[in-house]
This record gives sequence, C-alpha cells and structure tokens, in this order.
Amino acid sequence: MTNSYPSRLVLAAAVAGLAAFSACNSNTKPTSGTPETVDADFDRYKQRFIDSLWYYNPEWASSAGYHRYDSLLVIPNAGRRQTEAAALARRRQEMEIFKVEDLSVNNQTDYRLLQNYLASARFYADTLRDWQWNPANYNLGSSVAEILNGRYHPLDRRLRAISTKISRAADYYEAAKQNIQTPTREHTNLAILQTQGGLAVFGPALQDSVAKSGLSAQEKKDLTSRIATTRLVMEGYVRFLQQEVLPAGKFRSFRIGKPLFDRKFALDIQSTYSADQVYQKAQQHRRELLRDMGRRATRLWPKYFPGQAMPADSVALIKQVISKLSEKHATPAGFVQAVKDQMPTLVKWVDDHQLLTQDPTKPLVVRETPLYMRGSGAGASISAPGPYDKAANTYYNVEPLDGQPAAQAESYLREYNQYTLQILNIHEAIPGHYTQLVYANRSPSLVKSIFGNGAMIEGWAVYTERMMLESGYGGNTDEIWLMWDKWNMRVTLNAILDHDVQAGTITEAQAVALLQRDGFQEEAEARNKWRRATLSQVQLSSYFTGSTEIYDLRQELKKQQGSKFDLKTFHEQFLSYGSAPVKYIRQMMLGDN
Repeated sequence: MTNSYPSRLVLAAAVAGLAAFSACNSNTKPTSGTPETVDADFDRYKQRFIDSLWYYNPEWASSAGYHRYDSLLVIPNAGRRQTEAAALARRRQEMEIFKVEDLSVNNQTDYRLLQNYLASARFYADTLRDWQWNPANYNLGSSVAEILNGRYHPLDRRLRAISTKISRAADYYEAAKQNIQTPTREHTNLAILQTQGGLAVFGPALQDSVAKSGLSAQEKKDLTSRIATTRLVMEGYVRFLQQEVLPAGKFRSFRIGKPLFDRKFALDIQSTYSADQVYQKAQQHRRELLRDMGRRATRLWPKYFPGQAMPADSVALIKQVISKLSEKHATPAGFVQAVKDQMPTLVKWVDDHQLLTQDPTKPLVVRETPLYMRGSGAGASISAPGPYDKAANTYYNVEPLDGQPAAQAESYLREYNQYTLQILNIHEAIPGHYTQLVYANRSPSLVKSIFGNGAMIEGWAVYTERMMLESGYGGNTDEIWLMWDKWNMRVTLNAILDHDVQAGTITEAQAVALLQRDGFQEEAEARNKWRRATLSQVQLSSYFTGSTEIYDLRQELKKQQGSKFDLKTFHEQFLSYGSAPVKYIRQMMLGDN
C-alpha cells in the first residue's frame, strides 16, 4: 500500500536543492501593487525557485522527468550542508517580499507549499538529522536505474550521463560513511539489503547496454571501468555496515519521540488536524469498523458455516468468517499475473459508471518490484513519471513470492485474497494512485506537482476503495464489504500504530497482537507492518488522515449542492488541483462554488 513516489518527494533527500538559490536573481519585488502584476511576479519567482531546485537535486529532477542534470551527483558532505543552510535563509528572506493575501487563491496555495518546503528542509537537516542515522539514504542503484530505464533520451546520451554521474561514486560513499553516526539497527539492515539489491543495476543489463551502444571505444572503456569501481565501493559500503557498524552496536532507537513526531506530522501531512486529533479519530473509527464487521459476519455465518453454532464472541466470529473468505486466493507463481488480469476490469467499471474520465494514452505497466526497491515492507507500489516526463510509463511494482517459504507465501496470499487483491489494485492503480498521478501531471501548477502532498495522494487512493464499493463494485455483498472493513481497518491501525511506535513505547509483540486481533491480519502481514513502522515516521498516518479529509469534503459539498452534486464532477475538479494538501484543495473548491 505504499508507493515509491514519496521517496522522490522526501525532503531529507531533496534538501540540497536550496543551495542553488544563491545563483538566482533575488530581485523579486513586485513592480506594482496590482493583483495581476503581483501574481505575474510570483509566477516568475516560482520558476526560478524550481530551476534552482533541480540543479542541486539532480536525482529528484530525474524522477520528476527533468533530465538536464542527470549526469550530476551530489556529494552529501558537511560543506554541502553548510551551503544549503545559508541558501535556505536567503530564500526565506526573499519569500517575505510577497504578501500571501495579495496573491490569487492558486498562488496562495503555491506560496504556502514553498514555505512548508523551506521549513521542512531545515527541520530534516538540522533537527531530525536522519542523514546521520539512516544509512539507507545512500544508494546509487535507484538513481542510475532511473536513467538507464528511461525513454526520454537516446541510449548513448543516457549512458554518458551515467558514466559522468558514477565517476564520483567513491566520494559519494565515503561521505555517506562519514555521515553515519549512531544509526538505527533497523535502517542499517535495510541499507545492507537495498545496497545489495542496487548492485544488480550495475550488472549484466547495464553491461549489455554499453556493449550495444554507439559510444566510442574509449567511452565504453571508461564507463566499464567506472561500473566496476562503483560495484567495488558499493560492496565496500556493505562491508562497512556489516563489519564495522553492526558489530560496534552503537545504535540509537528507531523511535523519534513525540515532539519530533508531532512536528514532522505537521510538516509532512499539512492537515487541518493535529497528530493527536488524527490518533483520536482513528481510535473512534476502529470501534465503528469493528461494529460493522460484527454485523456483516453475523449475516454471513449461516452461509459459510451451515448448521454450526455461531461464536458468542464477536471477535472470534469475525475472525472465522474472514479466515474462510481468505481461502480463495492466487497461487504464489500466479500472484503477479493475477494483478495484471484485474486491470481491464477496473478500467471498464470506472468508464461504465462515469466515475471520472480516464486517459488510455498513459501507459500502466505491471512489473515485478526491482531488487533495489525491495525490503522496505511494501508489497506493492507505484513508480509514476513526473510532470516533465508525462508520456513515460507508470510502473505498478508487485513483489513476487518466488523463493519465499511455503508457509510465509500462503500467509501473504491469504492476506491478499480474491477480495482484498481487488481493493489493493483499486488503491494502487485504478482509480487510485495511477489515475490520480496522471491527473496531477496535468496540473498547471508545477509547484503542486513537485511538492506533492503525501496525505492527499495516499488519501485519494484510500478514498477510491470505498467510493468504488459504494458504486456497486463487487456486487455490494457482505463479503466484499467485510473484507473492505478489514482492509480499511489496516489503514486505521496504520495511524494508530504509527503514533504508538514513533511517539510511544509499544513493543513488537504488542503491535503484532493489535494487528492480528483488531486488524484480523495474518502474522506475516502484521510483522511486516511492524518492520515498516520502525523504518518510517508519519507516512503511515497519511492514509487515514487524507482519506478522512477527502470524504468529509465530499459530504460537505454534497450537502451544499444538493441535487446539483455530481460525483464525476467532484472527482475531476478535486484532482485538477494537483497533489496539493486537502485543506488547500478544500479552500479552492469551496471558493469556486
């Protein structure tokens, strides 16, 4: 249920971008007091902001589809961080020239997003400081794969960019080693796994590309040598983590604590609700879901357990019915194909029921999750093209079950049975993440696309699950709704667990018990979620927060517009604002009515 695109927007990785602002023209003062001039000046200012951002964030730029700086590699050392701090201070000062109340509604939102970015960048660099304790921040495999697999430039040009980029691989990993101080054990193990996976990027596929390219003999020799060197330094980084960091045992806790959690929540989620308010809402929703599950399981019991006495305990009743429904699932070998097979059905349903307009020209490719992306705890994710590369493929990454022990694979497949697999595909693909990100790339505001709000993005995907079932998808049966209740309980428990793990003291045993009892999850899924909760902070809260805000907005507009309310119009208008925080989309939509 997570997505690879948030890593493209993570401010900790993107913070280097502000160093370029020293090269910007700081003459941003409006030429007159008229609204038209103020907005025009701010539009020009935004473009300079973005142009500078890309120069010093080449990896982020590549993922957004801006490939001018693919060959650049940022060395994350202390000097770089000092330059960034000075640049951030300058940019904050420049922003003060504009008065937000003088801007259009659209530009007011962009202004606040830029403000939030600047505040977040300093928080990540100076306060959270995960560049010190998260060794998984450093991996060349992902960025090189992005360039190699792209379609935007001819192969030779992309290979030359890779060659220049990895020429400083040794400096990059040396800086990473110097940065790492008292890491978490969990992030260290993740870094080992993902760096080993990243080595595959520099294997036969890249070598074959070099061999068949039109590069000169000298260029091929240089690139081949640099590939070999990169492999050596990546292997050296793994050894450093395995033989120096892990044995030393000098680890900090994976918990960031309540003050940091609350601040990170405010900056990352940008909700009208506080972290504590979301936590309380999630607890209330958990109770509501349990009541609904009990009612549906009671109605289903005679159908699946004819002649058998119904358990008096509601939790035991729900668990038995869910267990029975979970028996129908794909085979381990056929899991990825089962995902592919459901895509046409979802497309047809959305079209036939006029839920929103789709764009068949934007490719969606279901693929096995690349090795360098595995190990974070996400069984499925979306890798979407950025606003500069709109014609590129969107990849639906599905982690195959090859090589897993039979019992572990069976547990996973029971979790993603024939009902929940459909809900997963709605969430990740149609009309969830894939559809929303296609719309986001049409947004006239690059700021909203680039600084996409994770709670809005995840919230939309969760919202579509319920919306599809409300439209009749799945036959409106107790079976599909009971399994959605279970699925939505996972979203709800995500928010609870996120808070309890990162701002509290819950143990793994307690977390797994909670997920198995109230979430009715298989053990493998529960332990995987615990792992994910130790590796991330706040992101697990984004699903529940965003979906709650979207559904509340829909109900508010429905009440306001009465018989004039049209669901398709609501969806398309909501998505037209790009990936802005829901609280800002709400302001824009209510202002248009």
